[in-house]
Amino acid sequence: MHAKDILIDGFGRIREEVHAAVEGLGPDALNARPGPGANSVTWLVWHLTRVQDDHIADAFGLDQVWLFDGWEKRLAFGLPRHDTGYGHTSAQVGKVRVDSGDLLTGYHDAVHEQTLDALRSLTAKDLERVVDERWDPPVTMGVRLVSVLSDDLQHVGQAAYARGLVQSAGA
Repeated sequence: MHAKDILIDGFGRIREEVHAAVEGLGPDALNARPGPGANSVTWLVWHLTRVQDDHIADAFGLDQVWLFDGWEKRLAFGLPRHDTGYGHTSAQVGKVRVDSGDLLTGYHDAVHEQTLDALRSLTAKDLERVVDERWDPPVTMGVRLVSVLSDDLQHVGQAAYARGLVQSAGA
């Protein structure tokens, strides 16, 4: 098995878990915050998708799906164009709301497809290429991809947990 196949499988698992966290929830449950200052399922799924979109586009020299495919306008959160959610205040988290889970999974699926297209062209040599020199040591493509995979898995786990809290509170 090649490294790119492992990465493709990993990002596929994120997609599956995003759908599991979102499907069947109405807007109230998606947007509910399980506690003061907590993140909603909506915010967590949007954030993990935005980070994946931003970081994969940057690493592979692609346009962000959020910007070029109109998701920024469809979701219309009133945030700065390039916002990914890092450092959000409680008020900013509260702006990230949807009327339908289909919007979240639609955006995630579009980012997922771009990610898969990029990964399919990946070679072993590509994994060694430096994609971010702002760090010491500089970040390689391989490190960036594992970082995004790790961050996304953590956030989708949080979304599943938030889902459970919201559902149990409503029961």
